[in-house]
Amino acid sequence: MSQLRIEADAANARADEAEFKIKGLEQKVLELEQAISSLEHKNGLLETQLDASEQKVTELKASSSDNEHTKSTSEGLLRKVQLLEDELDAAEKNLKETVEKLRQVDVKAEHFERQVQRAEQERDAWEKKSRCVSSYSTTLSCR
Repeated sequence: MSQLRIEADAANARADEAEFKIKGLEQKVLELEQAISSLEHKNGLLETQLDASEQKVTELKASSSDNEHTKSTSEGLLRKVQLLEDELDAAEKNLKETVEKLRQVDVKAEHFERQVQRAEQERDAWEKKSRCVSSYSTTLSCR
């Protein structure tokens, strides 16, 4: 009887631990979703800035009569465009990595949810056995 109680307590402890882990993973998912949102916003800003820079390069090429001035300005803007494209590539890579991490966290959360479910089923089975053992002595039958 005390062995059943010990096993039931252990199952409850495992269930509590799994629930705690799930809460931690859910918090991590929330943080990663916020990071994704932030990166998507930054990505949009960078694309807007890139479009504006490309437009400026086009305008400067069309309106400039001073070849040397146009050349240096264009080179500066092209460098800026290249830097912005590099930044955009880095942001997209970071976004992909964050999305992958989020997917992995989701997989882990599902795994822990299944563990909690199994632990709860185990606990329920042990509680039923415990009730059965208690009632067995009085009725000599258990269903």
